[in-house]
Amino acid sequence: MHTGFDSQGSFDAGGVKALIFDIFGTVVDWRSSIQREGQLLAQRQGWTPRDWAAFADEWRAGYQPAMHEVRTGKLPWTTIDGLHRRILDGLLARHGLVLAADDALHFNRAWHRLIPWPDSVAGLYRLKQQFTIATLSNGNVALLVNMAKHAGLPWDMVFSAELFNHYKPDRQAYLGAVALLGLEPSQVMMVAAHPSDLRAAKACGLPTALVLRPLEHGPGGATEAWRSGEFDVVAGDMLELETRLRPVRPGRHLQGR
Repeated sequence: MHTGFDSQGSFDAGGVKALIFDIFGTVVDWRSSIQREGQLLAQRQGWTPRDWAAFADEWRAGYQPAMHEVRTGKLPWTTIDGLHRRILDGLLARHGLVLAADDALHFNRAWHRLIPWPDSVAGLYRLKQQFTIATLSNGNVALLVNMAKHAGLPWDMVFSAELFNHYKPDRQAYLGAVALLGLEPSQVMMVAAHPSDLRAAKACGLPTALVLRPLEHGPGGATEAWRSGEFDVVAGDMLELETRLRPVRPGRHLQGR
């Protein structure tokens, strides 16, 4: 099982018309962004210094369990903004931090203001020249639209689990996005930094591209393992992804560039 870069040949993307992207960790650096937001909040509030990177990790750690509660019916359908706020309220209480309602709302919306990885914006603009590009995120529509405006992300469409009332990895999310694009699963490539997300998309018939983000959980942070050849494309960043998906010129063999 791999946890690092896998050198492999280019993928014949001739049949692919659209790319749909996971967002948190794949396109934007949520951990550093939340760390920065926490530091700014602490300065405004006059709080004593604390480890805001660890706070970000705790906040993110509540994400999957919260979605599981929705998926199993323990909670009614709730947007990611709503789930993030539930997790945040618990964290603030656990850390003995008190925020006024407006301040808590602003801090919760830090997830609308996440900063892209350095290669993301340039890579997406290049990919947009060849493909329709869209989000497919568990983030709600307002969050994704606000993030795109804040970070300069040039999406053609914003698809969210909110549109389907199903969080990834439910197949309704992947196939719902494909249907709204008016395409077949084989024509829509899922791009993510998380092998589990890609495996779910692959099970729905979508081609897959793994973009490696070894710093998503900070230096030395754990990354999901994956097998060589498991995904159609593996790239070190969005710029390399665009290179690997360029059309093959006549007479040129499919091989590493």
